[in-house]
Amino acid sequence: MDYTPEAGSITMFSTTWCGYCSRLKTQLRSAGIGYSEINIEDVEGAAALVEKLNDGNQTVPTVLYPDGSASTNPSLADVQKTLASLGAH
Repeated sequence: MDYTPEAGSITMFSTTWCGYCSRLKTQLRSAGIGYSEINIEDVEGAAALVEKLNDGNQTVPTVLYPDGSASTNPSLADVQKTLASLGAH
């Protein structure tokens, strides 16, 4: 499955119990950054993709950008900087 987000938005891989995920979601909403959330415990294949992106670890939040790059547990500033470098926000 292709999880690559549309330009100007991100895909965030998360779990329901992840405090860092909850914080980042709140910050993204406040900043007006669109995102799709994929719960790696509920969506088949998502955990395997997160492991692939994180050297075998199921670390969340993992963020996927429109250019196919990813970051692990990024700050809001990191997300904004990456999206800006891609021509958004």
